[in-house]
Amino acid sequence: MNIRNGRTASLLAAGAVATFFSALTPSMAFAASDASAATDPLRQYAQQKPRWQRCDAGSPATFQCATLKVPLDYNDPGGKKIGIAVSRLKASSAKERRGVLLLNPGGPGGPGLNMPVIPELTFPEEVKRQYDLIGFDPRGVGQSSPVSCGLTDEEKNDERPYKAETFAKDVEWARTVADRCWTKGVGDTLRHLTTRNTARDMDVIRAVLGERKISYLGFSYGTYLGAVYTQLFPQRTDRFVLDSATDPAGIWRGMFQEMAEGAEPAITRWSEWTAQRSTTYNLGNTPAEVRETLWKLIAQADRTPIDSGGGPLTGDDIRAELRTEFFRVQTAAERVAELKKAAEDKKSAPSGTPEGAPGPVPSAFARDVPSDNDAASAWAVLCADTRTWPRDPEQYRRDAIRDKARYPLYGDFASNIKPCAFWKQGSEPTTTVNNKVDALILQNQWDPQTPLAGAQGMHRALHGSRMVVVAGGEGHIVYGSNSCADKSLTDYLTTGRLPAKDLTCRASAGQ
Repeated sequence: MNIRNGRTASLLAAGAVATFFSALTPSMAFAASDASAATDPLRQYAQQKPRWQRCDAGSPATFQCATLKVPLDYNDPGGKKIGIAVSRLKASSAKERRGVLLLNPGGPGGPGLNMPVIPELTFPEEVKRQYDLIGFDPRGVGQSSPVSCGLTDEEKNDERPYKAETFAKDVEWARTVADRCWTKGVGDTLRHLTTRNTARDMDVIRAVLGERKISYLGFSYGTYLGAVYTQLFPQRTDRFVLDSATDPAGIWRGMFQEMAEGAEPAITRWSEWTAQRSTTYNLGNTPAEVRETLWKLIAQADRTPIDSGGGPLTGDDIRAELRTEFFRVQTAAERVAELKKAAEDKKSAPSGTPEGAPGPVPSAFARDVPSDNDAASAWAVLCADTRTWPRDPEQYRRDAIRDKARYPLYGDFASNIKPCAFWKQGSEPTTTVNNKVDALILQNQWDPQTPLAGAQGMHRALHGSRMVVVAGGEGHIVYGSNSCADKSLTDYLTTGRLPAKDLTCRASAGQ
């Protein structure tokens, strides 16, 4: 059941305020229960009337945008306010309309305002008949009060492998990024750029749109955002789909380390596949020979960078790039063969292009965004979401040395020092996700960004969830790749029925 936009504002405000307070501190929740409707401090947000306008001249006229106000600090709802940019594409059938489907592309730091109209996200007609598709830029991102730390291109570079001779420089980089973000006048703002507060913003969106519940589709980091919403607002959760899920118990340092761990079996699979095609790629006749070719190439690039047409690459550059490539065996074999040829004859060749999650295109709505907004907003969430980041640089050194030995391709990148070592604490501790809310989790077997083990961790945390694994599925993001999991998503969104049990299906040809 949902509350249509025509229902009265008083009903909307009463339900919304109670819900908001249920996700705040216990003392705030107690205060709310004794407050009269006239003094509810969050009533003003629930009763906003958005001023919808066309988002972009290049998009359909029915694609509309508006800006909502939310409190920067939900424990101080009468204090500073920030803007949240929201978009909508209304359901095509008023008769069949069920409610709203909020969309998030991942990140953190990923803008989602244009999600309802991006070409990569094509819903079947039965979904578009039932749902208003709702996009939004999370707080601090894109058109939603974007933050900036004034970072240079070099300071934005976070692919930093551990080396004893450069560790002091890496520590200084991490300290500089943290200090610069705090001293740019946004320190207090950064404390509140957390996943918990973005989930609360989603509930403001729900209230303003007049809905008792929301449905949701989140990719990558968006799966964690969706899971946090289910924890804070279980009674407001309708049909939730989490595509390429993170393990909520590993937020956030554990997620980086999980990427490094997951790369090693991917390399094993790739070397076996490539050895079977030695006449095609000429990288070795056995898996051991293929791996030896790879590591010799990396060592050579460390001595003399290799240029295959996209600029010179060191061995560390190649390691960072190939971490994602190895999860697509053919792509990786072609790329390594290309680099090998460039190293041998020093001739240019086209460079590879890393894959990514569905990405929104720029919108003409609102204003320009700072060039470092993606990095600044990402670090804010990564560092403020949890208080478990080590504070001692030597801990990072020890972990990087250990993990480089365990996971040679990427272990030192994952465990090396990050700005979070020097970040001031966020406004709240980490959210523990542990509930029985229904959800559908979609996962490729070979995902470089959110490995299968992370999705299994999400499945354990959401006891009411069902999981669909695409066996042999390669790459990050499942839905929209014409995989066997697409039908499960469509069935769940349109009928509300989860699969009776967890499913494993084979990847389609060419996926």
